Amino acid sequence: MAHYLMAVDQGTTSTRAIIFDRGGKILVQAQQAFTQHFPQDGWVEHDPQEIYQSVLQVCREALAEAQLSARDIAAMGISNQRETTVVWDKDSGQAIYNAIVWQDRRSADYCRELKAQGREQAVNDKTGLLLDPYFSATKLRWILDNVAGAREQAEAGQLLFGTIDSFLLWKLTGQHKTDITNAARTLLCNIHDQQWDPSLLALFDIPRRMLPSIEANSHEFGVIHDDILGGPIMIGGMAGDQQAALIGQACFSEGMAKSTYGTGCFMMLNTGPKPRKSQHRLLTTVAYSVGGITHYALEGSIFMAGATLQWLRDGPQLIKDASDSVALAQAVGADNSVYLVPAFTGLGAPYWDPDARAAILGLTRDSGRAEMVTAGLQSVCYQSRDLLQAMARDKLLLSGLRVDGGMVVNDWLMQFLADILNLPIQRAAITETSALGAAYLAGLTAGIYTDLQQLSGLWQSPQTFVPQMSAEQRERLYLGWQDSVARVRSGD
Repeated sequence: MAHYLMAVDQGTTSTRAIIFDRGGKILVQAQQAFTQHFPQDGWVEHDPQEIYQSVLQVCREALAEAQLSARDIAAMGISNQRETTVVWDKDSGQAIYNAIVWQDRRSADYCRELKAQGREQAVNDKTGLLLDPYFSATKLRWILDNVAGAREQAEAGQLLFGTIDSFLLWKLTGQHKTDITNAARTLLCNIHDQQWDPSLLALFDIPRRMLPSIEANSHEFGVIHDDILGGPIMIGGMAGDQQAALIGQACFSEGMAKSTYGTGCFMMLNTGPKPRKSQHRLLTTVAYSVGGITHYALEGSIFMAGATLQWLRDGPQLIKDASDSVALAQAVGADNSVYLVPAFTGLGAPYWDPDARAAILGLTRDSGRAEMVTAGLQSVCYQSRDLLQAMARDKLLLSGLRVDGGMVVNDWLMQFLADILNLPIQRAAITETSALGAAYLAGLTAGIYTDLQQLSGLWQSPQTFVPQMSAEQRERLYLGWQDSVARVRSGD
């Protein structure tokens, strides 16, 4: 009997494969980075074939390191960077253009046109989303309108569309499917009936025949071809990375919340079986659909979290590695008067300002490398406070926050987060919660787990960070952040 679960976590900057045991413990993991392409200001692309090859590489590495074969894997789950858009030829399997990444802002003018036409409210009512370049529909429309012959081929049924989950599934199994959490991020899906919406397809001029079928998150999506990993493996779960993290964090009850600190930052609050509409520019989205039950969530999305430290490393080269930031921040301390507003690709929730641009403010003659790096760390926490404030204005109060992602290993950052949010912060024992959530979904399909309640019993948090900062200092620092953000806003 197969005893293990494998998860592919296809992220924005790297791909991981992790093999878990039945208790949700990591057996082995493999990771591979891939190329980021920036053809123009505000444009971000990936090579879909390079992503697919990275998936094959890490899966094979993980199996080899664990000394396992395909027959030892009960099922595989996939979590993925959401909204990133791929169009490929259904015969050759070749993408007709690079994947347009969720961070990409090239369709900002088109979104503004639709807003000026008064379209946003109707779109929001059906999708829970806003008219922003972040989401897939405007990226897909750009490909159809700017790649020679693409629209004609799409209307003839020659081209397929998918987010990364769907593209990988098709390459691995030949099935053209997606899950409801990824579909819900496209601007094309009515989250109330969980179907592609004809009026939205007409608005964005997208041929229906390009789109995959929509399935629940725990589902037999397909079986990996024998020659890819040495034998058949059933793909039994798929979810967008943030929803997968919500599942990995066992936030299955209304009012539970998690925040993931990876390339971006995504705070998600489970609002139960009915969608809850935000009045303060948070997104309403599908949290998960498992066992015939759908839960919804409110989400705030920040575009630059770990990516800010990547810029500090690769741009001005103030650090050699993200871990270098800890000692610098400890030397400076929390009371830092320098602010870094990381609006490199605009600002996400609750501002939704695609034309804002990054800035460092508050520099004096004695400001240096340490202050600027500390400001980069603090910017992640200030942006989280922005999301928390929006939730509070929607009359949603959090009693605590479960955190995960690569950045949460930084104790200094987690303490400052607790201080600036004035909330206890629970760090998950396994911080790779997107992969864990995907594995759990696959395990449900494979019969390893019976229900969500069983998964709740597996969650552990070895450390909680509690607020220590005075209210006066907290508010003074946050007011400085708000003033800095106001200075970089585009004025739209």
